[in-house]
Amino acid sequence: MIIHKKDNVGVCLDRTETIPAGHKYALRPIGKDAYIIKYGEVIGRATQDIAEGEWVHTHNVRSHLDENVEYSYSFHAKIPAAEKHTFRSYKRKHGRAGIRNEIYIIPTVGCVNNVCMRLAKDAQKYIEGSIDGIFALTHQFGCSQLGEDNENIKKLLCAIALNPNASYVLFVGLGCENNGLDGIREYLAPYGRENIAYFNCQEVEDEHTYGMEILRIFSEKARTLCREEVDLSELCIGLKCGGSDGYSGLTANLLVGRISDKIIGAGGSAILTEVPEMFGAKQILMNKCKNAEIYEKYKQMIVDFKNHYIRQGFPVYENPSPGNKEGGITTLEEKSLGCIEKAGTSEIVDVLDY
Repeated sequence: MIIHKKDNVGVCLDRTETIPAGHKYALRPIGKDAYIIKYGEVIGRATQDIAEGEWVHTHNVRSHLDENVEYSYSFHAKIPAAEKHTFRSYKRKHGRAGIRNEIYIIPTVGCVNNVCMRLAKDAQKYIEGSIDGIFALTHQFGCSQLGEDNENIKKLLCAIALNPNASYVLFVGLGCENNGLDGIREYLAPYGRENIAYFNCQEVEDEHTYGMEILRIFSEKARTLCREEVDLSELCIGLKCGGSDGYSGLTANLLVGRISDKIIGAGGSAILTEVPEMFGAKQILMNKCKNAEIYEKYKQMIVDFKNHYIRQGFPVYENPSPGNKEGGITTLEEKSLGCIEKAGTSEIVDVLDY
């Protein structure tokens, strides 16, 4: 299979005697130090002469990435055609519609993880009607954290509580942690949500009985909710990589990219994640930023990630993983070019910090 007219390598769709399925082969002779081109972009350099039809992989290719490269900006994105679409979802009083009808139990601190897990286990009997699940979203944080670290865990847990897939949310605290319920209530107050309940284990006689009663009431309300037709502009999807191989950028990621463009064309949103897997294609994404201001935000995010790796003494371009290579991916450039297919052709309108 040949992806782009500029390519000098093709993709072997079926295993041959010398080339595994999903791996690359030379379309024509490639000299030592010459560029290896896939997706119409440079994915590496040849470390030796490669004959036409020869297997092209880690044994004869190296990365072409430069950690000290200078970035530039030239807008090259496409604006998807505006289309009107709907999808069946749960209309929320506040914010976007949800595609699921779930109940979350969120501990403020890891000390109450077991309390939350027991509540979730025993509350499974309440799952009826349209309820998709009751989940304890446990974590090991919430205490002995200071400054920005403590603020970030609070913001993260509150963001989960505001997820439109959560019909109802129960926050369970201990009562003595840094990330206390008072701070969470204060943070969530401006959002005016009536679907969130709170209690501290140290302030009730029996935390399990107390929590189960809240979950019973939540379940009675949640099971009556029904999907309805909602404008696609209310949908926001998150784009995350799976197990990448030589087919990822040709099949799954490409399809997801087309879905992203359709949602964006209808007024919805898509969020591309995993910054280290953008390193090999970062200039392409920079050129998709809608203006110079967004470009500067994106560039700074890339620089910050790179500096973080360097400070820790790790190589910036440690990707791809052994499994990626076994599946046909040779360099981070190749992996990244396949990764960003998930974002489609649309412009980047904002960059969200961690």
